[in-house]
Amino acid sequence: MALKYVVKKTVFGFDKTKTPKYVARPLLAGTVNYPALCDQVTKVGMAPRGVVKMVTDGLIDAIKWNLENHLSVKLGDFGTFRPTLNCKSQDKEEDVKADTLCRRKIIFTPGSYFKDMLHDVSIQKFDIPVTDETGGSGSGGGEDDRPVIE
Repeated sequence: MALKYVVKKTVFGFDKTKTPKYVARPLLAGTVNYPALCDQVTKVGMAPRGVVKMVTDGLIDAIKWNLENHLSVKLGDFGTFRPTLNCKSQDKEEDVKADTLCRRKIIFTPGSYFKDMLHDVSIQKFDIPVTDETGGSGSGGGEDDRPVIE
C-alpha cells in the first residue's frame, strides 16, 4: 500500500509577504461514516452489528468520561487520547485566566500499530487531472469535495 499526496498552493498566516508556497498534503478520498465503519468491523470481527455498535458506543462514552476527569486514555497498540489547551501567553502568572484560553483540543497519539504502518508504507504523488479548458482541476481534493461512504 502507498500513501498518496497532492501538491497544494497555500499562503501561510505568519508570512508577512503573503507569498504563495506549495506543500504536500495527504490525498483524502472521502470519509467513512460511523454506520459504515460498524459494518466493516462486523465483517472483519464476525460479531453482530448491534454488538459492535454497543461496544463502540460504550468505548466512546468511557473515553469521554476519562478525558473529562483529566485522564489520558491509552488503548494499547491503537494509541492514546489526551486533553489539551492552547492559551495566549502572559507576562505574569496572575494574568493567566480562563479567558486567555483560545482552544480546547483532544490529541490522539498513534500507538505502535499505526506507527509501524506509517513507517513501512511507501509515499507516492497523486496528480489531480485537469478537467476544464481554463487549467483548473475538477475536484480539487478539498474537504467538501470528498464523498462520504455510507
